[in-house]
Amino acid sequence: MFLEERPREKMKQRGMDALTDVELLALVLHSGSGKKNVIELARELYSEYSGSLCSLSAASPDRLMQLGGIGFGKASTICAAFELGRRCASQKAFRSNTSIVNSDMACALMSPSMRVLDHEECRVLFLNRKNRVLDCQVVSTGGLVSTAMDPRIVARMALEKKATSVILFHNHPSGCPLPGDADISGTETLRKALSSIDVLLLDHIIIAGDSWYSFADEMERKY
Repeated sequence: MFLEERPREKMKQRGMDALTDVELLALVLHSGSGKKNVIELARELYSEYSGSLCSLSAASPDRLMQLGGIGFGKASTICAAFELGRRCASQKAFRSNTSIVNSDMACALMSPSMRVLDHEECRVLFLNRKNRVLDCQVVSTGGLVSTAMDPRIVARMALEKKATSVILFHNHPSGCPLPGDADISGTETLRKALSSIDVLLLDHIIIAGDSWYSFADEMERKY
């Protein structure tokens, strides 16, 4: 058997970085099923999602189990592996003392966990005077196409956390990051509510899969 068909041995000899996506999936799956060895099963799973780890990471256990050879045990293991990766990325970012100075940094913090949601959610980053993260809170959860956010709740949280600025996030499961009329009006309503308590709305970022839209960046482009 070729070394590429034995991912554990390849990892021992060359290190984890030497493994392909399919070989890493094979390690997660641990074993094959029926007439498929683990590499064949991993390759079929990878192809099922067009070679996109982002698409695979968003799949539910039920969706994964539609592929022959993937039972609940394997499906739950795959989902757990991706969730650990997302949590690791978030914890690393939140424990950093780095100031959030642009939309790229803000998205790097929030996108891993929000881009895979199958429903709309609003989250808020609360920042101190140095733009360092004090806390992150989910402020509303909706359905497939919308969610309602109460500016009064965000303002109250900002006061409780002694935040001087906030960044609002929400996701579009549709994959289109462009804001709708409700997004635009809701942003302005929140901006006014926070301004009344001397808290700045730094940005409102819409995350849609691998893309995103920043109200602050768009404002800069206009002027």
